[in-house]
Amino acid sequence: MLELALKGSKRYYGWIAFLLVVIGIGSTALIDQWMNGLKITGMSRDVSWGFYISQFTYLVGLAASGVMIVLPNYFHSYKTNKHMVIFGEFMAIAACIMCLLFIVVDIGQPTRMMNMIFHPTPNSILFWDMIVLNGYLFLNLLVGWTCLQADRQHLPHPKWLKPFIYTSIIWAFSIHTVTAFLYQGLPGRHYWLTAILAARFLASAFCSGPAILLLVMMLTEKFTTFKMAKNAVKTLVKIIAYAMCVNMFFFALEIFTSFYSNIPGHMHPIVYLFSHATPGLVTLMWVFIAFAAIAITLLVTPRFRNNYKLLPWTLGILIIATWIDKGLGLLIGGFNPTPFETVTTYWPTLKELMVSMMVYAIGALVVTVLFKIATEVKEEVGHSQTLPCGCSTEDTCECAPEAE
Repeated sequence: MLELALKGSKRYYGWIAFLLVVIGIGSTALIDQWMNGLKITGMSRDVSWGFYISQFTYLVGLAASGVMIVLPNYFHSYKTNKHMVIFGEFMAIAACIMCLLFIVVDIGQPTRMMNMIFHPTPNSILFWDMIVLNGYLFLNLLVGWTCLQADRQHLPHPKWLKPFIYTSIIWAFSIHTVTAFLYQGLPGRHYWLTAILAARFLASAFCSGPAILLLVMMLTEKFTTFKMAKNAVKTLVKIIAYAMCVNMFFFALEIFTSFYSNIPGHMHPIVYLFSHATPGLVTLMWVFIAFAAIAITLLVTPRFRNNYKLLPWTLGILIIATWIDKGLGLLIGGFNPTPFETVTTYWPTLKELMVSMMVYAIGALVVTVLFKIATEVKEEVGHSQTLPCGCSTEDTCECAPEAE
């Protein structure tokens, strides 16, 4: 099926060329990092994790989000979204690849990753993080590619694949839980030292991940013949709304616990982020609160939630809010103040951002190629194409009840 990715319009090849240019530009900063070390980043002795690890953390949520489409289809026989499942699995593949790449660039030299294989340390959470990420990548590759190939050949999905599908659903929860353990297993970092951090990670993942997937799917609809089932979109948006409410509820619990109990170690990181950090970071943290409130308001109000012209903006606001919280504030708040009650200001450097841009471009390239293959196969077999009324051929047409 790889040959399907080699044919496309000028716009398709132009997008591929643009991503390759971005990858080339970012690779120059990566080579500089290999030559001169991590001193080109904003990290230091006191802030040993930086933008790379924060993006890794956020993207693990994107990888886990595919389960929000796969789980209803296989556990609850919700077949309305069955033609979207492959896109959730392919998005998870791209997210896992980006996660692993961010780890590779963070360790400085790529050869160091072999230490994890040749000198395994099962008592380290990082070892298990490597296991669950690579395992989830393998499961999604196996399941996604095999199912799509069976669809192209008009064959039922192989029965031997079901155990791997069910395993991948459970595995999705493990990848973000183990990632949370990396943070909350550090007793000197009070902002991360909370029993509900894994729950916060999962809640954030199940709102931001599906939101990103849905936005990418909307772009796919715009440039291909593939159409999402309307009922499936409504269901997914409701899942996003519930998850975002739970995510902010967990954040509010952290605020209450820290300030009502008056524990200095737990209060100081929050006060730092929202008041004493650099003006840019303080502004971003308040933007996170404002955007989260706006996103929840728009998502829980049926009139706004079902407005498909407004929906992309709502999802965009939600993604920005969750990225500020989890992709930036979580890491900086964990390192400041330090265990010695000092502050070490951290902000990613230009070269750090260039390397990150390269990784994101690689992920976008993987998504583009995989989604191109998936949409071509869907078009070949006639799955989820548009009807004159705008509904999907495989979906129960919503126009019929209205006509009656």
